[in-house]
Amino acid sequence: MRMRSLALGVSALAILSFVPGHAVAQGQPVAASPAAFTLAPRDLGDALVALGRHYGRNILFTPAQVAGKRSAPVTSAAGFDAALKALLAGTGLSAEVGADGSVTLATRSAAATPVPAARPAPTRAPAAVASAAPEQAEPQKVEEIIVTGQIFYRNRTADPNPVLSYDLEYFQRFEPVSVGEMMKRVPGVTFAADVLEYDAVQMRGLPPGYTQVLINGRRPPGGEADRSFFVDRIPAELVERVEIVRAPRADQPSEGVAGTLNVVTKESEAFEGGFAKAGALINEDGKVRPSFAVAYADSLEDMSYWAAINYQGRRNPKKKVTDFYDGSFSEYTGRELQDDTRDGVDISANGELVTRLGEGSLRLTGLVVDTNRDEDETSVTFEGDSPAALEQDEVEVQRERIGQQTYALSAAFTHPLSIGELGLDAGWSGYREDSKTEVDEGDTVEEAELVERETLDTTDDELSGTFYYKFTQGRVETKAGIDLLHKKRDTANRTFELDDGEWEEETAPGAIFTIKEQRYDPYVRFSLDLTDRLTLDAGARYEITRRDVSSEDGKADYDSEAFNPSAHLRFQATEADRFLFSVARTVRRPDYDLISPYRQEEEPADEDELIGNPLLANERAWGVDVGYERQLGRRGIIGANFFYRDITNLIELFNTGEDAEAGGNVYEARNAGKGQSWGMEIDFSTPLDFAGLPDTGLFANYTWLDSEMRDPTLGTKRRFNNQPRHIYNLGFIQTIQSLDASLGASLSGRSKAKEVSLDEEVDLSYGKDLEAFVEKRFADRFVLRLSASNLLNRKKKEGFVTFDGDSVADIIDAHRAGEVEESERESEQSGRLFQVTLRATF
Repeated sequence: MRMRSLALGVSALAILSFVPGHAVAQGQPVAASPAAFTLAPRDLGDALVALGRHYGRNILFTPAQVAGKRSAPVTSAAGFDAALKALLAGTGLSAEVGADGSVTLATRSAAATPVPAARPAPTRAPAAVASAAPEQAEPQKVEEIIVTGQIFYRNRTADPNPVLSYDLEYFQRFEPVSVGEMMKRVPGVTFAADVLEYDAVQMRGLPPGYTQVLINGRRPPGGEADRSFFVDRIPAELVERVEIVRAPRADQPSEGVAGTLNVVTKESEAFEGGFAKAGALINEDGKVRPSFAVAYADSLEDMSYWAAINYQGRRNPKKKVTDFYDGSFSEYTGRELQDDTRDGVDISANGELVTRLGEGSLRLTGLVVDTNRDEDETSVTFEGDSPAALEQDEVEVQRERIGQQTYALSAAFTHPLSIGELGLDAGWSGYREDSKTEVDEGDTVEEAELVERETLDTTDDELSGTFYYKFTQGRVETKAGIDLLHKKRDTANRTFELDDGEWEEETAPGAIFTIKEQRYDPYVRFSLDLTDRLTLDAGARYEITRRDVSSEDGKADYDSEAFNPSAHLRFQATEADRFLFSVARTVRRPDYDLISPYRQEEEPADEDELIGNPLLANERAWGVDVGYERQLGRRGIIGANFFYRDITNLIELFNTGEDAEAGGNVYEARNAGKGQSWGMEIDFSTPLDFAGLPDTGLFANYTWLDSEMRDPTLGTKRRFNNQPRHIYNLGFIQTIQSLDASLGASLSGRSKAKEVSLDEEVDLSYGKDLEAFVEKRFADRFVLRLSASNLLNRKKKEGFVTFDGDSVADIIDAHRAGEVEESERESEQSGRLFQVTLRATF
């Protein structure tokens, strides 16, 4: 308690100390004063943002105009014109003032050429105001995005920490349905899901719980025990861009040991006009699922708004064949044939309103995603000593009805105060799940009878708030603030069995539980231009967590405090070459099911018991990233990044020494393990201007991965589960100007991986994934596109070997000795998927 009070006090004092008393007393915004403007050299784009905000003037420029350029120093420039002239000295840019007082930058050698409207900056500006937002140029008309045929490449961001930014247009030609389908094309990201399923992101091949998923900078609650969020529930139509944050700054959440995916939804200030979409997903078996979307953005004086709604039908029919063996694939014993169809609808909407309030601005945003999905699985099991001599044994039919809703509302207010900016932010995120699973068993499908039912009800609410103040003095920009979070999660996972026509509840003790969590995270961040080309961004975040967990088996409290520093160096060697170095401390919070205080029978083995441990601490990691980027021409980019993560406090299962009722031992999860992960990420995207082919765009990335950890139960060294050795993507887009058409293709793949648990080892592999598209633009406002996925009909293959024993000790002995009890070979495929889409702008 003392540490919390001390940390909060230090944060408050730090914030207050940054606000000069005489300036507050005057109560006058800086822009209204003729005070001198002073700014040290920095990225030209950042400098123009600061200048426009200081004087309340609109400065329009494109990322290409300022990419790789540094501003000249400005020392005591009195007035906007003098300061702008000083900033542009030596940059090759000139300024043209419009009738409304806005300033448009142009290249001096081509000053007479109209400057196109700027794309939105690749990082969200917290203080965007429709009529005076220097970081945001005039909104881009929707038709300029949808029907021009322009090829989009990865953005080169101004972030001091390593961030990869991709606009939706980078992916749009291949018509991704969800963020999951977008993410399969970026460096270092993979999935361990079924074919054509892209749900839990695995950045750098680490398990999904090590990846932080944010929507507009906030972490949405999800339904998974490991706190991961299924990104296939976020429709691509709502997205403006995705950001891969490899290492966090001090003013960003410290979660995300492997990295952070920030999904930025469409912004009202970025677009002007509307679009409508109608399409259909067509499975190889001829079944069709429709999709529709409509969106509109506009501005009225000091206000801008955006509204969109999307309906997306989805269907994924899969077939699976599993062969069974005794021992290690030695004696054939049978086969299982499985039909598994996932059929559902996602209905989503989002909106944004930005308006000026005095000298400040208010941004209101909302998002809702409603998912209803049916998963029907029919399994027929055969017995026999060879594939040619099989006899049907039994049938199991499983029906799962899933209802999930995600909500997000937020309000962000920014206002100039004294020499800086004050920011206030509040939000609510909610998750609801109401799912039911039923199982029928019998000798045939017709004779199968209902025997089991399971229900899952989850309600998860998070209230968040942020308060910060930032300002620049001399060569140093300072930001101090505090992030607040109140979370409550109620989960009831009930199980019932049918016995003589009567339902009997078999719910495990403690499967109904409540988790409450409060977090107080004060932080301070400094950004300093050490030289004209070298920038240091450093700071620290102090995380204070209060957690209460309760169930029918008991209640427990847990308090923790953690100091998470970070530092990032950016060296602009030339206008085209940039080097990045980052070090940051990150955390991973424990799984919900491991902190719930109840005793699970027959876990982790038949005669054992497992006790949840509410006192589990966060896993912690020190991370290092070393990167290099080079701009290729005006639009291309190539980058390479080496990363290393040293993870401590890994959660392991320990024998408590207590005897279980069934004769085995009682186990409990504790923090005691450690591991390391490292690798190299390379990405490349560029038009072939240098070869005289400006209408040809190439894309490629390759990630090499490795890791080492000590298995929590076996005590042996191994890699992290399901981490492949490498991941790759490559593709091209070709625009045919004479036909006003485009086409392209993309190929992706990954190496094999292994998953090791107490009683099982699984070898996992996937075939290559080929997708393609062709589109035709017509009447200036329409695009007709045909896209296809899974053209190689890729397969997912798994090989299972299991080790048996009555207790954990028996299983460990069998596992270490390689005494395999049973084994399986499983192969799954889903078929090709086609999509027809018509888009129109208005």
